Amino acid sequence: MGYHQSRVLITGGLGFIGSHLARRLVADGARVTIIDNLCALHGANVFNIRDIASKVSVNPCDVRQRHVMEAFVASTDFLFQLAGQTSHLHSMVDPLTDMEINVEAQLSLLEICRRRNPGIKIVVASTRQVYGKPLYLPVDERHPLRPVDINGIHKLTAEQYYNLYHELHGINSCVLRLTNTYGPGMRICDASQCFVGSWIRALIEGEVMRIFGDGAQVRDFNHVDDCVEALLLAGANGTTSGKTYNLGSGEHISLLDLARKMATFGDGGAYECIPFPPERKRIDIGDYYGDISLIRNELHWSPAVGLNEGLQGTVAYYRQHYHQYVRMP
Repeated sequence: MGYHQSRVLITGGLGFIGSHLARRLVADGARVTIIDNLCALHGANVFNIRDIASKVSVNPCDVRQRHVMEAFVASTDFLFQLAGQTSHLHSMVDPLTDMEINVEAQLSLLEICRRRNPGIKIVVASTRQVYGKPLYLPVDERHPLRPVDINGIHKLTAEQYYNLYHELHGINSCVLRLTNTYGPGMRICDASQCFVGSWIRALIEGEVMRIFGDGAQVRDFNHVDDCVEALLLAGANGTTSGKTYNLGSGEHISLLDLARKMATFGDGGAYECIPFPPERKRIDIGDYYGDISLIRNELHWSPAVGLNEGLQGTVAYYRQHYHQYVRMP
């Protein structure tokens, strides 16, 4: 894919998606540098790179540290911007920190690129949350952008900065709007990354998987391997600059049916529907699944890991490595 001997910087590289991306890039012969602030709440876990730790350079710093970031960005061919505050609920509780990470740090990165490395290729991980409550399904990239929470507003603002710097300064950036990404290495202590993680923990611990509402809400999901493939394709393709792509699976499932499916992976797995907590109900988007026609047609990307296969493999991973993840705060 054109990454051999390239200098690649991954922000948030000790996290769930970043660590899988680093592993693929190492296999492709890239020279990988990881930036991570080691915040467990955001998913950082050194266990995620245990098999490639000697093959990557890990730097414990924060994307908000402008002068530190400048030194790394200036000597990089590819930047995969995965660092961020991902919890929608946390963004409502602490909106200023969310803004610092998801907006101010992104603008700072762009300024560094403009001044020090205008030829760098940037791939930005955004979120389907920028669409808010869908007006129609499946949601394509032309859908109105109406975020329902602080995190969605900040992610959309960052997207607009990247697009503006492409238009005004020729910065080679593209945006991928991720949906529910799951797989080995995701945070399972709670639902701050994806609720599937908390369900996996409940399944392993013999607890009840709890569904907010009646379970009729529809979602789509991507296995982390498919997400990484999309990131790599977007970075290596010279036609993606200034563009935005949805990720998704091309299939969808209700939360109740998902819980039923996951219950079969355990020994008598249980689930129940409970009322929405008010703070979650206010920012719930209802049904969502994305239209992936654009990325399928332009980058020839299609999900390869089916939901059943992916979930079974993920649950098996956590049965083996449970204590490497539940001890995180």
